[in-house]
Order: sequence, then C-alpha cells, then structure tokens
Amino acid sequence: MITRKRLTAAGVLGTSAALLLGLMSGTASSAPRQDNPVPLGKGYMGVGYVQDSKDFKPDTRRLALDAKPDANLKANPVGIDVSSWQGGINWNSVRGAGIEFAWMKATEGLTYKDPTFSANYLNAYNAGVIRGAYHYARPDVSGGAAQADFFASNGGAWSRDNLTLPGVLDIEGTCYGYSQAGMRQWVLDFYNKYKARTGRDVVIYTSPSWWNTCTGGWNGMSALSPLWVAHWTSAGSPSIPSGFPFWTVWQYSSTGAVSGVSGNVDRDRFSGDRSRLLALANNTP
Repeated sequence: MITRKRLTAAGVLGTSAALLLGLMSGTASSAPRQDNPVPLGKGYMGVGYVQDSKDFKPDTRRLALDAKPDANLKANPVGIDVSSWQGGINWNSVRGAGIEFAWMKATEGLTYKDPTFSANYLNAYNAGVIRGAYHYARPDVSGGAAQADFFASNGGAWSRDNLTLPGVLDIEGTCYGYSQAGMRQWVLDFYNKYKARTGRDVVIYTSPSWWNTCTGGWNGMSALSPLWVAHWTSAGSPSIPSGFPFWTVWQYSSTGAVSGVSGNVDRDRFSGDRSRLLALANNTP
C-alpha cells in the first residue's frame, strides 16, 4: 500500500525580481526552486498539497469505496487516475468494474516520461475506457511553455476518436518560490503552448488551497480550462478554488480498490452525464 506524502506550505511564497525575470524568459536555469522538491519522476496526483485547515482532510466515511455512492452522484460517470505507482493494470477488468474514464501520467517536468504510460494509454483505449494524459508540473525546473511542449510531444497530444480526453496540467505541491503573479504567468504560458500544439484547452487539476495560495484565487483560467478539483470529502459536492465558477471533474478520494488495479487508486467523478463526457473528449458543444 502506498503512503502518500504531503508537503507543507512553509516558505513557498515570494520571489526576487531576478527570479521573476527568469520565469518570464522560460529558462530552466533561472526558474525559482522550492526548498525540498519532490524527486523528479516521483510526482503523482495528490503527492504534494499546500494544505489549510479547511480543505483536503480525507474523510474516512467517503474512503469506504465499497459502500454505495451518494444518491446525487449516481448519474455521474466514474473514473480513476493512475501512474507508475499502480504498476501493471488490467484495463478490461477496470472497464468491467464500471470505470468509464481515466487520466494517466505521461510526463513530469522537462525530462521524465512515465514508464507505464504507453501501455496504459493503449490498453485503456482497447478496453473502451475514455482515456487521457496528464503532466505533473515542475515549475522549479523550467518555464511553463517548455513543459507544455514536452508534454504534447510525449503523450499529451489529442485526437478526435471518441475515446481521448484533452491533456491535464497537474499543478500542486508548493508554490516553488514564485510570486502569485509569477505562478499565474507560468500556468498561462503552459496553457498557451499546449493550445497551440494540440488545439485543445488543457484541463487544470488542483486543490482549493493550492490555487488560492499560489495564484491568489486567480480567475484568469476559468473561461479557458475545465477544472478538475481535488477535494477528498464525504460531502455531496467539493469545495472549489476561488476564481472558478464550477467543477468539471472531482477527485473525491485518494485511496480505495478497483478491480484490475493493485493497491491504492484515486477516484474521480464527472460533473455531467456520459454524453457531456464524450463532448469533452471530442471537443463538441
């Protein structure tokens, strides 16, 4: 069983003028650094949140995943997100268990490629799971545009085949030494490059506490990117970051069992019905 480590918010805000200039130039050598970064390649969804007293405290009542789901969630397609932490996955069993969609880690930073991505991406597709790729952001190693380019070239591309979701920017952990303005620019640079490469709006995965702390509750992405919010709770709906009017995907649990997957796996729900999930996949109104 995987124990997920979380990082504290100590010392994550603030940057010098020189470092901010480095961010704007997009060079890896001048990017701000966090004090204790997650080792490259070890990042996965939920590994490093800036926590506060209100958001992101797991609720064991909701983590009992063998229990029946809340009545008001029955219409929403269920999904999972995975990385090399899960090892080999039997995607036919996953689909047979009722999982309709999945995002899988493709890349991290500017050099790391998840070794299980190719198998997951192909086998999920063959099993009829609506699949997509995610990039674990590392603002400490380069600017946003460079990482979006790396992601799009190594699994983050998109095709209208009725089974492929747009790529995801997984942004979490600390603020990596960036100011709120600097982090906003990093995210926007990633978005713009990904849009230019794929024609799609990147989905943003984050928590309320991270977004509010590191971007200041910025509303600049609300009209551009679907929100995938991480909030582990037994409530019927999640808290969402300031600056976003609603959520599109909700990661409601970080632990549980799904047929075909060994160990822990994150659990997700889509905000609409299957027709809206396919609309997101196919980029249709």
